[in-house]
Amino acid sequence: MVIPVHDVNPVRRTPWVTYALIAANVLVFLSTPGIAGSVSGESSLAQMCHLHAFLDHYAAVPRELIHDQLPGVVPTGQVAVGPNGAGCVIGPPGYDKSPALSVFTAMFLHGGWVHLLGNMLFLLIFGNNIEDRMGHVRYFLFYVVCGYAAGYGFAYLNADSADPLIGASGAVAGVLGAYLVLYPRARVWVLVPFLIFLPLRLPAWLVLGFWFVLQAVYSSGEGVSDAGTVAYAAHIVGFLAGMLLAWPLKPGTPPPPEPRGLLFGRRARPRQTW
Repeated sequence: MVIPVHDVNPVRRTPWVTYALIAANVLVFLSTPGIAGSVSGESSLAQMCHLHAFLDHYAAVPRELIHDQLPGVVPTGQVAVGPNGAGCVIGPPGYDKSPALSVFTAMFLHGGWVHLLGNMLFLLIFGNNIEDRMGHVRYFLFYVVCGYAAGYGFAYLNADSADPLIGASGAVAGVLGAYLVLYPRARVWVLVPFLIFLPLRLPAWLVLGFWFVLQAVYSSGEGVSDAGTVAYAAHIVGFLAGMLLAWPLKPGTPPPPEPRGLLFGRRARPRQTW
């Protein structure tokens, strides 16, 4: 997978919503119970039980979204010792949960640093131009709608799943789909792993098209061992939703600078500054 690091596509206004979304995701991640385990690599049983209880409360669960039925018992966040040893206590939920609202809260939850930083990197690189084109308010609404489309799309494909769905990936995928529609020829600096990380400047249609194809392949279970733990189908739905919502804006979108060729190294640096 290529790693994007920068796009050659200037903006006219400060992307305050993109910055706010990144800040909110980081703050929620740092305040998530049990997060110390994801930082140090070690988690106590108490931390894990607290984390499971937190996710059951705030994460989106496909079975709850489709059938609108909450489970009778959930982890309480407490630890107890039973016949088989120590474990997490389960009991009736001590809260009222709205499945529809959980799709929104789930957009700000992440399972680890790699999950968080990967999503925020893509959002930072591609979100600023989409916000610049749509405006702050419409961009935020667009982001939320793509997240909901991804969450419910995945839920309909996995209606009986009780596994919590978390992450900004679906909403960020919508941003990528919009970028592909509006700025397909914008150049994107990427790092390509080939013995070492080679810096290349590639057109957005190639970078994002390759990303989408990978999601489609991974969603089928091919080429990955964690296909059951990553909601690749949500990425696909979010991406397509972003493309569809951005399409009406395409005729009035000014083109980005277009350096010629697929260059790398010092030769790939643009001659003009923006």
